[in-house]
Amino acid sequence: MIKKLEHIGVMVSDMEASIRFYTETLGLALVGRERLDNGVELVFLSFPGQEDIQLELVGRGGGFEENGKVNHIAFTVDDIDTEVRRLKESGVRMIDEEPKTILGGVRIAFFYGPDGERLELFQPKSR
Repeated sequence: MIKKLEHIGVMVSDMEASIRFYTETLGLALVGRERLDNGVELVFLSFPGQEDIQLELVGRGGGFEENGKVNHIAFTVDDIDTEVRRLKESGVRMIDEEPKTILGGVRIAFFYGPDGERLELFQPKSR
């Protein structure tokens, strides 16, 4: 029986730029970093206090094929308008300039990470 989501792996072309983006712009913390014998570098990030789900950055190098695709990674926020504005001010390339409302009250906005990965801000319905 599958118990939980462990981590999401994303291939990156510039590890340092990706670490800066995910830590400084999105607020994740560096949990671990390791270079494998075949030259591939792995970096694990999580939100402070939520270390049970991690984002794994995989540096391009020998040993791993880019045979999969992640459609997007979603991040829960309390105030999507503030976060969209903050990302724009940080120079982040937006897919959605303004949040959209779906599913009767859920608000979403997509943007790009450093390697063109699709990322999403997700504000749950107000209760």
